Amino acid sequence: MTKVPSVGYRKIIRALQRDGWIVVRQRGSHIRLQKRIGDRTLKIIVPAHLSVKRSTLAHILKQAELTTEKFIDLL
Repeated sequence: MTKVPSVGYRKIIRALQRDGWIVVRQRGSHIRLQKRIGDRTLKIIVPAHLSVKRSTLAHILKQAELTTEKFIDLL
């Protein structure tokens, strides 16, 4: 299993957009994205921090149903 990288929010947003996620809105330092998969709508929130903690990114990837390897490929 590959270790979750420590990256900034801009890289995370760009990688998720490559996977089909759409930025819906931003409120303060939180950016909300969503993606439709069949009849489900997945929603995640990415904090707008210059360096997002690895544990936070791991939770984001779990909610986005992405593996660490797939995420790294999207970077």
